[in-house]
Amino acid sequence: MDDRVLSGSRGGSVGWSEEFNGAAGLPADPAIWQPEVGGHGWGNQELQYYTDSTENAALDGSGNLAIVVRRPDRQQREARFGGCEYTSARLITKDRVAFSYGLVQARIRLPRGRGVWPAFWMLGQNIDEVGWPQCGEIDVMENFGKDPAVVHGTVHGPGYAGAAGITASHEADASLADDFHVYSVHWEPERIRWYLDDELYSTLTPDDLQGNPWVFDHDFFLLVNVAVGGTFSQRPDSSASFPTTMLIDYVRVDTAP
Repeated sequence: MDDRVLSGSRGGSVGWSEEFNGAAGLPADPAIWQPEVGGHGWGNQELQYYTDSTENAALDGSGNLAIVVRRPDRQQREARFGGCEYTSARLITKDRVAFSYGLVQARIRLPRGRGVWPAFWMLGQNIDEVGWPQCGEIDVMENFGKDPAVVHGTVHGPGYAGAAGITASHEADASLADDFHVYSVHWEPERIRWYLDDELYSTLTPDDLQGNPWVFDHDFFLLVNVAVGGTFSQRPDSSASFPTTMLIDYVRVDTAP
């Protein structure tokens, strides 16, 4: 088995990390990260077109992955991006890195601007078989730009999906775009805890689901992306200038019991 693919066994102790080391301009390791491509709104009426170009996701040469949101000119929008106003990137580890339970962390400096929607999250590896939200979704970090100091942690599942997702938020002392922060979940068989840096701000157990099923006991894969606009965000205003960049220093998973 590829040692980058975690076993998901509760009994084992498997560490995995992606440090994004490499020369500036290189794509994220294709053995780990698969870019999703398209501009169909992604179920949320989003405004961006996700590309597989290093113009939108590439190593910066200083140990970070840079996801860059750009605003192409009108000709490019129509010729290359289906009329979408913005381009960005959404990278996933589906069928490459998946795991069950553990401490999941990323050190990230968020992009700036209202209407810019960065996220670090997980989806059930069984999504192709059972669909969403039956596969489960764990959002480690989301920020909607309109509240630049607020991080949101959320789960979605059957009976608590979309606007009914179970969510919590935490406000930092300053804009999360000012510096790097560590966004974490500690995911266990019957408990998920969210942290900003070392501070716990939410805990979820099956008792919090009001009788709906707990769908978090199987392998999940990782996603990182920056969306623009959408149902849960807003259209960018003058506070957002483009290009704007999210920097990811590392993603780490510790599945030790």
